[in-house]
Amino acid sequence: MAATSPGTSSSTRPQPAFVATRWSVVLAAGGGDTTHARDAIAHICQTYWYPLYAYARRRGCSPHDAQDLTQEFFARLLEGNWVAQADQSRGRFRTFLLTAMKHFMTNEWNKAHAAKRGGCQPVLSLDEDSAEQRYRLEPVEQMTPEILFERGWALALLNDILLRLEQEYAREGKKAWMDALRPALTADRESINYRHIANQLDVTETAARVAVHRLRQRYRRLIQTEVAHTVTSPDQVAAEMRYLFQVLAAR
Repeated sequence: MAATSPGTSSSTRPQPAFVATRWSVVLAAGGGDTTHARDAIAHICQTYWYPLYAYARRRGCSPHDAQDLTQEFFARLLEGNWVAQADQSRGRFRTFLLTAMKHFMTNEWNKAHAAKRGGCQPVLSLDEDSAEQRYRLEPVEQMTPEILFERGWALALLNDILLRLEQEYAREGKKAWMDALRPALTADRESINYRHIANQLDVTETAARVAVHRLRQRYRRLIQTEVAHTVTSPDQVAAEMRYLFQVLAAR
């Protein structure tokens, strides 16, 4: 039985989602004490806490100190409205954030750690056990703290896009399609078992091939769109995508 693959309906449009950091989020976060700005800074915190935690760990901090450091960094980020200083014309937001983290670690962390406020509430709910489980899975050989941070950003971007795809398929009542097609999303074309996918979905092998092709196209378009929100001009998108996959392959 042939079937039409999901993800192609013009009436179904994905809800807008902020990924890795759109400059619109950064600008909103630096826009003062508004609901939009607070939501934007919350998104930035949730997106970047693990890459910054992993950066601190690779710089030699213990798990506990890395957690405290990340919490304090975001507290200072909010109190000082550092995000308002981010300048889109000067490059990537994540570069600005990592530079701010380096400055904080070099010049302020020791003071902040020595005179830690008593009874203050953490800015983020950081699960140290979960963070360490993720950190232990990171490649070790030749992985600098900076590359590890960039890899965390890339994984956050791709994971968010995968979530969007799952939501799109679920809205169309095609969760089973996504479950069957997901392994083919990032596999080498030669290794995709189209017959197995066809059997799972009760469709022809030709329909399975079409469904995989459409999903992979959609995935790439979403990546291109989100990467475009993290650079300052369209001609940087291709280079940024190459860099994204380069840091994912880093070992």
